[in-house]
Amino acid sequence: MSVRELVVLGTASQVPTRHRNHNGYVLRWDGEGILFDPGEGTQRQMLRAGVAAHDLNRICVTHFHGDHSLGLAGVIQRINLDRVPHPVTAHYPASGKRFFDRLRYATAYRETVDLGQEPVSGDGAVLARTPAYVLEARRLSHPVESYGYRLTEPDGRRMLPERLAAAGIAGPDVGRLQREGALGAVTLDDVSEVRRGQRFAFVMDTRLCEGVEALAEGCDMLVIESTFLDEDESLAVEHGHLTAGQAARVAAAAGVRHLVLTHFSQRYDDPAVFERQARAAGFTGGLTVARDLLRVPVPKRER
Repeated sequence: MSVRELVVLGTASQVPTRHRNHNGYVLRWDGEGILFDPGEGTQRQMLRAGVAAHDLNRICVTHFHGDHSLGLAGVIQRINLDRVPHPVTAHYPASGKRFFDRLRYATAYRETVDLGQEPVSGDGAVLARTPAYVLEARRLSHPVESYGYRLTEPDGRRMLPERLAAAGIAGPDVGRLQREGALGAVTLDDVSEVRRGQRFAFVMDTRLCEGVEALAEGCDMLVIESTFLDEDESLAVEHGHLTAGQAARVAAAAGVRHLVLTHFSQRYDDPAVFERQARAAGFTGGLTVARDLLRVPVPKRER
């Protein structure tokens, strides 16, 4: 049975707290695992969350501030220690290659895995096309070069049993119709409908910008930073971050089905305030204020 869920490894921003580790998120998408922004302590958080190095197929880094990347050294060494048998590909801003290389070779270890690298070098870049998804990146607005990531599943077809029955099509003929597009006078459009592919976006440190809106558009799940509360919006703009209300308004305008707020400043100690401000901003969909080691399922498809 396929699994699509977000595994939250850490939710703090620049400074971790007693209850929040630095950033780290794993998207489980059917048989693949994508690790986003492995901050310090990610390897241990993976252990606590039941995520193994063998579960990872890609590593996506939004930018090279420490709370989003210092865990790379440990994760990469663990991938090699465990001799992960399948390809693992790292995506990160091309301008930060020197930081990636320093972290990859921070200490001595034996390389057993060929870690692929496909750096992000432009806004709207398509990083990967697989049968299960297209992975792309959009430029964000932060003091250092930063990109958000969006995963889009190709649209498919949903067969409609009542129309198949009315057309007298059953058994092997259903598969033949799907392959060939028509069976006699009956076309695939007559007995099926488009099954919209699911969409996931990951947006970290940024001010409001076009990239945020493009990444969020029509998402089934949006994971987005909300470092500050609305009363500290001036600080958010100054430091290149979002508030809970700003993130929620983006999600509402984009038609997001489930919003996950994360990357919280250590100055706040009541997570419920982030939810209240998001609701006050007009977001009415599914809402999660992330906490470490939480698992959040991607919403089931809508008919």
